[in-house]
Amino acid sequence: MKNLFKFFLNLIPRPLLIKASYWVRPLMTWWYRGDRYTDPIDGKSFKSFLPYGYGNVRENVLSPSTLSLERHRLLWLYLNRETDLFTRPQSLLHFAPEQCFLSRFRESETIHYTTTDLLSPLADVKADICDLPFKNDTYDFVLCNHVLEHIPDDETAMKELYRVLKPGATAILQIPLENDRKVTFEDDSITDKAERARIFGQYDHVRVYGMDYFDRLKSIGFEVQRVDYTTQLSSEEVDRYRLALGELIPVVRKPTS
Repeated sequence: MKNLFKFFLNLIPRPLLIKASYWVRPLMTWWYRGDRYTDPIDGKSFKSFLPYGYGNVRENVLSPSTLSLERHRLLWLYLNRETDLFTRPQSLLHFAPEQCFLSRFRESETIHYTTTDLLSPLADVKADICDLPFKNDTYDFVLCNHVLEHIPDDETAMKELYRVLKPGATAILQIPLENDRKVTFEDDSITDKAERARIFGQYDHVRVYGMDYFDRLKSIGFEVQRVDYTTQLSSEEVDRYRLALGELIPVVRKPTS
């Protein structure tokens, strides 16, 4: 099973994987049905989740029904329990939209929803995150999850995120974060895909973020929170939802003045 997943993940282009998943998901949902683990995004339960990973395959992490990973399920719980995204009318800008969230945001009666990406077939607006076509102070909420590690000029991308966010509004800017690494590592001379995968964790990543990521966000002007939401959940929830203990959610706000 691991080798099969590695084959699909590493050799098939991401846009094709996204399209194929629409007919694969119903089959996987039926095959893995059970009551041991639950995906909180759609409430469906399974005997196990699927393995996932580009280099090092992680067992029992990919939901058969929504294709959510640990970070998606944790974020969903946080958004539902700790924010007003689903209870107050507001505009949401979502970068590189994940399938597990897409229909739920679109169907929400409170969210005016816009998706954007340079390559994703799911994006409403094709745009470069470093040169966004949106006006200043436009959005009440921004989601940008596991995007910045792909962007050579992440400082410019962060400035654009800040620019389009309304004063007082919130953004969640998740990245692969190594909690035990103090300083972010990047080296643009590393261009070989295999070497990038070895050093950065994935062939299309350009850096490994350390804990100074939060200082980078502060330098742009954001007010920054490091939210360890797993500490606010029971051990039973962490296990049932297959969450990663200690995973931090970067929650930022644009000051009102």
